[in-house]
Amino acid sequence: MPKITAGAKVPDFSLPATGAGPFRLKDAAGRALVVYFYPKDMTSGCTRESQDFRDLHGAFRKAGADIVGVSRDSMSSHEKFKAKERLPFALLSDEDERVCKLFDVIREKSLYGRKFLGIERSTFLIDAEGVLRQEWRKVKVPGHAEEVLEATRSL
Repeated sequence: MPKITAGAKVPDFSLPATGAGPFRLKDAAGRALVVYFYPKDMTSGCTRESQDFRDLHGAFRKAGADIVGVSRDSMSSHEKFKAKERLPFALLSDEDERVCKLFDVIREKSLYGRKFLGIERSTFLIDAEGVLRQEWRKVKVPGHAEEVLEATRSL
């Protein structure tokens, strides 16, 4: 699957999701969609980011957008994380990294001198027609959800 770029239509994809079954991009047509990729459930930065999107969920809905979070965690992990943090949106499991690769978010990382491949915290704003309008890479959590909300309002 080719990587997507801003201004291009995002190819349809499907991933297991918390809640009512698999998520398909084509089912989100007609509303904007915020797709945020995060490294790992239940970690401090990922928890804070998810809480920020949770707290602004009503404002995103009012702006005509839905939100989904994506990581390589299992559905079991996602269900626990969603329940613990009372997240009102779906978390998608991309254990085989298919969608992560589509959005080009897998990067070499380093922790305590050990190198590994992991998800680079990134967010993508897709308009109601399925076109990628904006992307944020190497996201720093403080203030990020608010910045994405402002961009969503300007669609």
